[in-house]
Amino acid sequence: MVTLFVLLTAYLYGRSINKTDKKMKIEIWSDIMCPFCYIGKRNFENALAKFPHKDQIEVEWKSFQLDPSIPEIPKNQNDVYQFVAERKGLSYDESKRMHQSVTQMAKSAGLEYNFDKVIVTNSLKGHKLIQFAKTKGLGEKAEERLFLAFFTEGKNLNDEAVLFELGKEVGLTDIEIREALTNPVYTGRIENDSKEAQRLGANGVPFFVFDRKYAIAGAQRPDVMIQTIEKAFSEWQKNNPDSLKIVEGAVCKPDGECNGITVV
Repeated sequence: MVTLFVLLTAYLYGRSINKTDKKMKIEIWSDIMCPFCYIGKRNFENALAKFPHKDQIEVEWKSFQLDPSIPEIPKNQNDVYQFVAERKGLSYDESKRMHQSVTQMAKSAGLEYNFDKVIVTNSLKGHKLIQFAKTKGLGEKAEERLFLAFFTEGKNLNDEAVLFELGKEVGLTDIEIREALTNPVYTGRIENDSKEAQRLGANGVPFFVFDRKYAIAGAQRPDVMIQTIEKAFSEWQKNNPDSLKIVEGAVCKPDGECNGITVV
C-alpha cells in the first residue's frame, strides 16, 4: 500500500519514478597475479568513466586462478623472469624483454609495474580475501589493492601478515580477515567462479561478460570496451525502461488531502 501510495503521489506532483534498483550487470573474471588483468581492469574503468549511464551498471569481480598448482614458495620466487623463462621454455633475456613489453603496456594504461620486485606465489589466499570482501561490498576495492600490492609494491600475497595489513586498508577487521583465510566456503566460491567462467567459454583472463549476452576476452582498449558496454546496455535498457507510466486516479497525499472525490 505504501509503495503504491508513493508512486501515485509522485505522479500527481509531476515526477517519474526511476527504477534505481535495476542495473545491468557486468561480471569480470581475473587473477590478481595476471598482468593483463590489472591492465584490463584499468582500461575497463577508463571506458566506464565515459559512459553516461554508469550509475545503472553493477560490476562484479570474480575469481579465476590461472595456475592453482603453483606452490606457496615456488622455485625462483624472487625472480619472475627466471620463473617464467623455465615455465615457458624461454631464455632469461627473452623473458625479461617480454616483461618489459608488458610494463610499457601497463604504463599506457596509467599503471606502474615493477617486475624486479614481484614475489611469485600461489594466489589462493588473495582470492579468498577478495571473496570475503565482496560480502561487505568491498570486492572492487580489495581487487585494486591486491593488484597494486603485487605488481607495483612487490608484496608477498601469500604472507598472512601482509594480507592482514592489506585487508585492514580495504576496510576489513582482523576477525573478518581471519574468517576469509580459514573458512573453506571462500575456497569453494573461488572454484565455482572458475568453473562458471569455463562454462561461459573463458580459457583465460581477464574475461568480461556483459549482461550474459556479450563477452570480451583479454585486456582490450577502452574504446573497444565502451562499444560493448553501449551495445549491451542499449539492449538491456529496451527490456528495462527507466520509469513507470502511471495512470492518474483518485489519490490521497501524505498531508492527508485527498483528490478525486466528488461531493454530491
